[in-house]
Formats: sequence, structure tokens, C-alpha cells
Amino acid sequence: MLYDPRVIGAQLVASIPAPGIRDISIGPFDIRLYALCLLAGVCAACWLTMRRWAAVGGDPELVLEVTLWSVLGGLIGARLYHDITSYDQLGDEWYAPFAIWEGGLGIWGGILVGVLVGAYVTHRRGASVLAMMDATAPGILIAQGIGRLGNYFNQELFGGPTGLPWGLEVDPSFRPDGTALEGVYHPTFLYEMLWNFAGAALIIWAGHRFRLRPPGVFCLYVAVYSLGRIFWEQLRVDPAHELFGQRLNFYVAAILFVGAVAVFVWSLRRWPPGDPDPVGPSVPRTAGGRARPVRRR
Repeated sequence: MLYDPRVIGAQLVASIPAPGIRDISIGPFDIRLYALCLLAGVCAACWLTMRRWAAVGGDPELVLEVTLWSVLGGLIGARLYHDITSYDQLGDEWYAPFAIWEGGLGIWGGILVGVLVGAYVTHRRGASVLAMMDATAPGILIAQGIGRLGNYFNQELFGGPTGLPWGLEVDPSFRPDGTALEGVYHPTFLYEMLWNFAGAALIIWAGHRFRLRPPGVFCLYVAVYSLGRIFWEQLRVDPAHELFGQRLNFYVAAILFVGAVAVFVWSLRRWPPGDPDPVGPSVPRTAGGRARPVRRR
């Protein structure tokens, strides 16, 4: 294949430049911008969830506790998912399976473990797990969107070569094999970031407009994210295990999309929009965190 330097030069003029830095130094410490993006996403999600939880009568302090434990569990789950599904991409160092500062966090594992841990904490504190899931859903999407910006600084998770004016410049050392002479690539992390932000706005609007009952908003979150992921997987060129010509995460996203839609429809039939809320944000609790039985009169 012939490469015209003039075409490549024109693409580079109208493209997203490669990041000039990957970390910042504060004294003896080097802080990865990838980590700062993840932290910013967590803070934004926590802030939004506290507002949404308080709006339905919940205790905002519970959100802080749930966030702390969910993030810790999510990091473990995300790294485990990456280690299991991308074991052949790990380095030879003894610490390679734990090197989250190098990237390599599988979002599916992070969400699964993070939600399970958060559900356990919420239940222990006597609050409604389903209501908390709905309160957190838009914030999780926003956090995922902000976190994708970290992929830009790591120069990872981009797509194939493109001539579009918003193409991404990638340093030669990060370019996939066989594309070393290409100029710019699809910024799939940017597509996903914008999709996530729009999806968060959509599910917030739908929740208020149609007065969805838990877990309707959370189901919409899973469906919206999974639908977008199905398309992004068609563009990405980073190494991944494939099955019948499709990347593994394509099948995960497709299964989750179908499952989320099915549960959403089930929840609508069980609790039609506008009916009294079947699960309130919280119930009285004891000092130890367990729900205190409510006496019926």
C-alpha cells in the first residue's frame, strides 16, 4: 500500500494531537494523569449521587461510604477481569498483574464487583439496594466518561486509521503493528466519553419524565452503555481475544444489553411508572447498621 506524505500531512494539521505528557512530578512522586482522570470521575459520580440520593430522602453520608468501598472493590474487579481476559498482554515483572497505573482495567469486572460491594454496604445500612442503584447509575456513566480521558494520556484504546478531521495522532511507539506509517486513528475513547455523557443526561431525563421505579434507571444505564460498546468494539484495534470474528467484549456487551432491556421491561410491568414507589431510600436502622424492624399498626 502506498502512503502519500501530503495526505498524511493534511490529516495531521486537522487532527487531535498526541498528548505531550503522561504523568506529572510532585517532589519525588510521579503521578499518572490516567489515575487523576479516574479520581476525577469518582468525585463527579459521588457528588451527583449524593444529590440524587438526598433528593429522594436518603442520607448523603451513606453515599460516601458506598463510594469508598465500591471503588476499592471495583478496582480489584476491573484488574481481575483484565488479567483473566488479557493474560497474554501482561508483562514479565512479578508485579505485572497488579500494575493498574499502566492501564488495563476491565470495566465489566469493575462494575460487577463495585455494584456487589456497594449493594452489600447499602443493605447492611438498612437502605434500599435498588433505590441506591438507580441513584448511582448516571454518576457511574459520567465517571466512565471522564475515566476514558485517561486513555488519551496513555495513548490506548483508539481505533483504526481514519481520514476524519477529528482523528487522533498516536506516537509511533504506540501504533499497532502494520500501521506504523498511518497518520491518525479513530479516537474511540472520545466517542465513548461523549456517548457516556449523553447517556447520563438521557437516563436522568427518562427517570424524571416517566417516573421510573427502581431498578429502571440502572437498567437503562446498562443498556445504553452496552449498546455503545457494541459499536466501539467494531472500531478498536488493540489486542483482544476473538470468537467467531468478534472481540470478546462485543459478546459481553450484547448479552448485557439484551439482559438489561429484559429486566427493564419486567420492572415496568411489575411497577408501572407513576405508581407509588415500591422501595423507599431507607428504613430505620440500628447503631450497628442493620435494618430495624418496623412495627406495623
